[in-house]
Amino acid sequence: MTYTFSPIGSIHSPFKSKQDIQSNRNKRPDGYAEIKGQIEIHDPYAAGLQDIEGFSHLFVIFAFHQSEEGGLIAHPPFDHKPRGVFSTRSPHRPNAIGLTVVRFHGREGPLLHVSGLDMLDGTPVLDIKPYTPRDQKSEARFGWLEEFTQ
Repeated sequence: MTYTFSPIGSIHSPFKSKQDIQSNRNKRPDGYAEIKGQIEIHDPYAAGLQDIEGFSHLFVIFAFHQSEEGGLIAHPPFDHKPRGVFSTRSPHRPNAIGLTVVRFHGREGPLLHVSGLDMLDGTPVLDIKPYTPRDQKSEARFGWLEEFTQ
């Protein structure tokens, strides 16, 4: 079965190239928390932003529009061991779909001000969902990543 998605918006980010993202990852131990930008929602979808102002964080589902098709084994930049792609955040995936959580700072019409961006400028946004209490998992474990976060 094949699915077709149309972007509802795009990302405005300081990252203009894949190298910019890699450079940031190497410089910032805290990741992308302070990276600010905007999500611009296309006019036909702007009405869907009604009532979004009360949320502090949003899930952003997007297309890795500049990644190459990936295999099932990934090579995380900070780990020397090959890992299964589904246990990584690699952009090189069987389906070039990404997911991230951003902090929501406010809205100006169809423009959402956010921080925590880890996407390239111009990245197509496929959907946005609010981060809700049911998304908070106190019992979460982080697999092989735990050795890098202690």
